[in-house]
Amino acid sequence: MKLLIVKLSSLGDVIQTMPVVADVLQKYPQAQIDWVVEEAFAPLVERVQGVRTVIPIAQRRWRKSRWAEQTIAEKNAFRQKLQAQAFDAVLDFQGLIKSAWVARQARLTHGGFTGTYGNASELCGYEWPVRWILQRTYPMPRRIHAVARYRALASAALGTDTTQAARYALTHHGVPTPGVVVLAHGTTRADNEWPAADWLLLARHLVAQGHHVALPQANAQESVFAHAIAAEIGPMAQVWPRLSLAQVLDRMANCSGVIGVDSGLSHLAVALDLPHVQIFSQPRVWRAGPVGCEYQVAVGGDAAPDVSVVWQAWLQVVRARSGSV
Repeated sequence: MKLLIVKLSSLGDVIQTMPVVADVLQKYPQAQIDWVVEEAFAPLVERVQGVRTVIPIAQRRWRKSRWAEQTIAEKNAFRQKLQAQAFDAVLDFQGLIKSAWVARQARLTHGGFTGTYGNASELCGYEWPVRWILQRTYPMPRRIHAVARYRALASAALGTDTTQAARYALTHHGVPTPGVVVLAHGTTRADNEWPAADWLLLARHLVAQGHHVALPQANAQESVFAHAIAAEIGPMAQVWPRLSLAQVLDRMANCSGVIGVDSGLSHLAVALDLPHVQIFSQPRVWRAGPVGCEYQVAVGGDAAPDVSVVWQAWLQVVRARSGSV
C-alpha cells in the first residue's frame, strides 16, 4: 500500500491529522506513507514515525509572486517530486479546492484512487467542488471532532480502525526539564487571545508553586508580550528565542506541561501526551479540544475563562498525571 496524505495547513490541523498514520500502519504494516504539507510545517511532519517522505509545497509563498521565474521553477520541481512514484490511494484531508488540485496531480497505480470528504462538517473547512475534482467522496457526520473526522476519512477509504485512542508517534530529542511549564500564549486569531493580566497572574501562581515558566514567541508581537510577562516574573521566567517548529517540539516535549490558548502549540502539547490545559475563548471546544485523557482538559468556550478556572484545571491535570485521581 502506497498512500499519499494531502494536508497542507494549518499547524493545528496538520497535527490533528497525524493519528491517521498510526491507524494506517496498524492495518497495513508495510504501508509506504508520503505527505504533502506547506513548507513551514514540513519539519514537524518529518518527525512523525511512519511517514516516509515529506513533500513540501509553498502555495502561501507562491501566491505572492505567481509568475516569477523562481516560482514557476519551484512549482515544476514540486510536481516532479509529487509524480516521482505512483500511489494506491491519495487522500485529501483538507477538503478544499487548493488541496484537491494537489491530490489530483498525483500519479496513481493501476486501480489507485483519489478521495476526500463528501460533505461539510460543522466548523470544518470544506469547499463543495472537491466532489468533482477527486474520484471518491466519503460522507461525514455533520458534527464531529477534528481528529475523529480525519480518522473517519481514512477509515472510510482504507478500512482502518478508529476504535482505539489516537496515536501521534512524534519523535523528539533533548534532555527533560522538569518543573518547567510552557505558557503557549501565541495565536494567529485575535478571538483566541487571553488577556495579558490573566497570563501574568497565572504565571505568578505557577512560580509560587516552584515552577519555572517558558514563553515561546514566533513573531515581533509575541516577543513583546513574552518579554513583558518575563520582566514582571523575573528569573523564574524564560522567553524562548525564535525557534523552528522542530526545536519547539523538542523543548516542549521535555517540559512538565503546557497551558495554552486554542492554537497549534496547544495541539502539539496534546500530541506529545503532556499535561495540558487548553483555553478557549469561543465555542469550539467540542471540535478542537483535547478528548479522552484526564490530564488534558479544555476550559472556557462561550467566553474566555478567568484565572481561577484555568488554575483549578491545571491542578486537576497535575493530580491526574500523578495518578491521584
